[in-house]
Amino acid sequence: MELLLIRHALPLRREVDDGPADPELSEQGHAQARLLAEYLRGEQLDGIFSSPLNRARQTAEPVAEGRTAELVLLDGVAEWDRNSNEYIPVEELRAANDPRWLAIARGEMHGADESPDEFRSRVVGTIEDLIEAFPGNQRIAVFCHGGVIGGYLSHILEHHNPSGFFYPNYTSINRVIAARTGQRSILTANETSHLRGSGLPMGVYQHG
Repeated sequence: MELLLIRHALPLRREVDDGPADPELSEQGHAQARLLAEYLRGEQLDGIFSSPLNRARQTAEPVAEGRTAELVLLDGVAEWDRNSNEYIPVEELRAANDPRWLAIARGEMHGADESPDEFRSRVVGTIEDLIEAFPGNQRIAVFCHGGVIGGYLSHILEHHNPSGFFYPNYTSINRVIAARTGQRSILTANETSHLRGSGLPMGVYQHG
């Protein structure tokens, strides 16, 4: 089967006193999500899943619109900072040389409710359960977060630092082929053709 791990689009910056920040998409983020939906329009999706966080769900909604498969929210692919009272796009942190950006680059998960090992175990277990549920020549899309994508791809590569080795762009598609034998192969990473020439931000290192 083919697994599409898709990072959410650009969200708003949000800092609150109480409760999770859980920001919605920015205007640019909604534009990114629309381009992504158009790009994927010709691909059959047998399952569509999303983190319950607003930024992932709102990215998934245009892709799910008009399809037979309904959008299903899945807590197991929520980001490690889902309960944080602040969300600052990493581009802003990097531009300001903020110590939090340096910590993220080193793979440190400050403010997380889980240890790195617990987070990775949750992510890998959830995704492997999805793979088991969609055998054969089926294709599913999972809308999630940079940490989730890094955690699962690093599991495939047996890399020790899931946060620091790879940076997925906004709305990037990361394709994995999962065989019944248990073999997992990364087919594409950071697939962002739909943002080329758009003028929209893509992430820390690139611009559309």
